[in-house]
Amino acid sequence: MAEVFVTGGSGFIGARLIERLRADGHTVRALARSSAAAERVRAAGAEPVSGELADTAAMRAGADGCELAFHAAATLGDWGSREDFERGNVQGTENALKACAEAGVRRFVHVGTEAVLLAGTPLVEVDETAPLRVDSPALYSSTKARAERAVLAASGDRFETVVVRPRFVWGPGDTTLLPIMVEMVRSGRFAWIAGGHHRTSTTHVDNTVEGLVLAAARGRAGNAYFVTDGEPVVFREFVTALLASEGVNAPSRSIPAPLAHALAAGGEAAWRALPLPGRPPLTRFAYWVSSQECTIRIDKARAQLGYAPVKSIADGLAELSAGGAAPTRST
Repeated sequence: MAEVFVTGGSGFIGARLIERLRADGHTVRALARSSAAAERVRAAGAEPVSGELADTAAMRAGADGCELAFHAAATLGDWGSREDFERGNVQGTENALKACAEAGVRRFVHVGTEAVLLAGTPLVEVDETAPLRVDSPALYSSTKARAERAVLAASGDRFETVVVRPRFVWGPGDTTLLPIMVEMVRSGRFAWIAGGHHRTSTTHVDNTVEGLVLAAARGRAGNAYFVTDGEPVVFREFVTALLASEGVNAPSRSIPAPLAHALAAGGEAAWRALPLPGRPPLTRFAYWVSSQECTIRIDKARAQLGYAPVKSIADGLAELSAGGAAPTRST
């Protein structure tokens, strides 16, 4: 069994990953930038390492003696300042790479995202050959694309790097997508765009973790891998089921796609140009996710990693409705 270092261990994916690594018999240390984060990583089963992504020395000390590192920390969201996204996604990833390489880590697994390909057009049956969109007008997409480019470029004989890209991560412990959607419905701000009938790929958090663990063991250095739940779903049907697992009824209200596009583009421009409080009612990134097909092929992960989903969508939804369950361990 290996000693493992994890960044982002107090987050949704990171905490589930720690639980899986501990269940597999590994010893885990996890970066924690606050006492609350330290408690969360300790509860998941890891030893907290005090520090943050800007603290290369703390990460180097935390990774010292570790064979593997998983970089799950990131600045998330569809809106925010360029400085925050640059600091969290680009500089933070570069710091983690430097620290882990200097600490002697053998393999560095980066938690990527399909958002590295998003720039305003649908993604239909895409695979890992699609180009990174470092030019995306969405800051999350462009900075995560640049972070991934840095990760893959850092791979070498003594320091191997691999990227795993899940899409629309969901499941117990979600602190991002589902809570936001529930709040939007309850506040009357939720509406489908053009009916929400487009197809989308999804990745349960246990399937995400399965892909990360397999990439650490079998991934080819310098490669990226998509992992999903398998077959895509209809966005409206899936989100309706997610909301129902929280006892929330999805609204029927829908707005035309051209109107939503204009609202997103105009809102972002106004909020960037003027000192307006809060955030735009709709962003371009949220518009893309809510209105455009995003279907992904996972042939490469199946062939090179031996990846297959360990949690079906039906079982995952049942688990959510029942209040969550222990992490799935593959055999």
